[in-house]
Amino acid sequence: MAAHYLEFEKPIADLEAKIEELSLLASTAGSFDAEIDGLRKKAEQLRKKTYSNLDPWMKTMVARHPQRPHFVDYAEGLFTDFVELKGDRQFGDDQAILGGLARFRGRPVVIMGHEKGHDTQTRLTHNFGMARPEGYRKAVRLMDMAEQYGLPVLTFVDTAGAYPGLGAEERGQAEAIARSTERCLTLGVPSIATVTGEGGSGGAIAIAAAGRVLMLEHSIYSVISPEGAAGILWRDGARAKDAAMAMKITAPDLVELKIVDRIIPEPIGGAHADPQAAVTAVGDVIEEELNALSGLSPAQLRKARSDRFYAIGRAG
Repeated sequence: MAAHYLEFEKPIADLEAKIEELSLLASTAGSFDAEIDGLRKKAEQLRKKTYSNLDPWMKTMVARHPQRPHFVDYAEGLFTDFVELKGDRQFGDDQAILGGLARFRGRPVVIMGHEKGHDTQTRLTHNFGMARPEGYRKAVRLMDMAEQYGLPVLTFVDTAGAYPGLGAEERGQAEAIARSTERCLTLGVPSIATVTGEGGSGGAIAIAAAGRVLMLEHSIYSVISPEGAAGILWRDGARAKDAAMAMKITAPDLVELKIVDRIIPEPIGGAHADPQAAVTAVGDVIEEELNALSGLSPAQLRKARSDRFYAIGRAG
């Protein structure tokens, strides 16, 4: 897959284009090894410097990067024996949220997450990760099953928000989101949510109200998208950057506000630069957190989760 460069990555793109040009010339006009090595080192230094100084709007662009790992990548890279379970047993199957049974490093678990898709066809199939009511009702069904059999629940959050279409509203979108959020909060089994890209509004919280909430370094998590906030505040969606800068949507801000528990570092250049390394890093942190939660009783898990969410926004 060809590299997709973000707007602020243009200097890096220019250097890598020169590297590619010299590599092609080397096959016909002799060796350029020294020049190529020099340019590669310069590009790596520039990438490191750029990604150590991202502002919230830049992080928003990285969080939305089309080559960032999605749920299907985490399912393939971290889990074995994955069996997808479909349908909400009321209306149909929503492919914006995928989930089922799997083994995580030898341990049986229930997993679910938003799937955005990687190309035009899969994005349409998964509705760009924007779930309809049946997606959240499927999530509730999977959580019910997890509690019945004592299985930990691992969720992967990456959505701009729940789907706002007429059909979704007619089938009870708000109620479905509320029920899914409630089920997250009442689980008597360990639950860990990881924000892997965008954590947008109720569409995210519906499967993110977990005992532990993790967040990739360059992800975002917010009550509304920067574009939506700009439209409300200034009636101008073009001021999305201003909104992003003011909303405290990045991982360091959210850890400070105690909305997120832990930040998972990304490879230099973002998760899309080395997807396998990013997936492995997520798995290692989930394993640590799951081990810490596994010794707690259902009552202890519920109380700890309740205390965690009640404490958000309180002074002291």
